[in-house]
Amino acid sequence: MHTTPNSGEAISAPPPHEAYAHAPDLRREMHQVLALGAERDGRQARPVTGPLIDATAAERARLLRRAALMDRMALDDPGPGPVAAAAETAEQLVLHDRRHPDLVAGPHHANAITLAPSHRLYVRQEYAAWTTAGRPGT
Repeated sequence: MHTTPNSGEAISAPPPHEAYAHAPDLRREMHQVLALGAERDGRQARPVTGPLIDATAAERARLLRRAALMDRMALDDPGPGPVAAAAETAEQLVLHDRRHPDLVAGPHHANAITLAPSHRLYVRQEYAAWTTAGRPGT
């Protein structure tokens, strides 16, 4: 069951060190996220190993990983550029999840996120839930 708080302040997400505990190091994740984007854009062929994956779930995994990467980078360097990039990619994930609510894994649904600062909390919630679920869509 998804809860719907009145504001983003009620969103409880794991702290970054817990949400990203199983994330690859930043450099490796950056290369992997870039490769996923190249596959999506047709600039790189997807390896034909493993089962076929749903395109919507794969796009969500790409958006989630990208938003988590930007969030982690902004945590390391909280300057205006990294923070803006983290906010933008978090917003893209929230918009995607509002269109595809069946892919949300955490307790708070994307529609519950009303304040932009909470979008990064939503990314942490969803990244932690995604890794716990075995990284579906990849």
